[in-house]
Amino acid sequence: MALTFVAVTGYHREHAIRVLGHRASKTPGNERHGLRYGGDVREALVVLWEASERLCSKRLRPLIPVSLPALERHGRLELDAALRGKLLTMSPATMDRLLAEARVVARGGLRRRAEMSSAVRRSAPVRTFGDWDDPPPGYVEVDFVAHSGTSSSGSFVQTMVLTDIATGWTECVPVRTRDSGNVIVAIKQARSSSPCWA
Repeated sequence: MALTFVAVTGYHREHAIRVLGHRASKTPGNERHGLRYGGDVREALVVLWEASERLCSKRLRPLIPVSLPALERHGRLELDAALRGKLLTMSPATMDRLLAEARVVARGGLRRRAEMSSAVRRSAPVRTFGDWDDPPPGYVEVDFVAHSGTSSSGSFVQTMVLTDIATGWTECVPVRTRDSGNVIVAIKQARSSSPCWA
């Protein structure tokens, strides 16, 4: 019954459990977050977020153990053991809460309009930076960016973007039309110019 309720309402599973169980939506755990993560944690997190070029929290979380020592080594952060531990164990949801104000400021004070929730969108698996099992260089994600203006009809140039999972190296190659022949030529061109795929 609970799965049907989640699918029909679009509620998150935990929220659906609270609604169906007639429990209060505010749990005692919510009150501890503000006490556990103070301003010092928020400031350090903002530095990490800015250094990562404002990655989303799900991608930032697995990057922290790598970037934190580098920022400390270069004098951008000075952390004690307790603060470092909090940053290393913080969940993406907590990061979202702590970064909410910084994100609004970064957008010029404008809040994004909330989109309609969709059970289908939430049920589709999304692979994040931390979900890869340390692939060697050469495994890439490919995406296309259409340069069609306001209409997608007819022929128009697209940019094929190839990103190496292990290194983050990105190659952008223009493709006149998105047919298989042009895509294969573009992949060969990107492969010849990238040090990751040579």
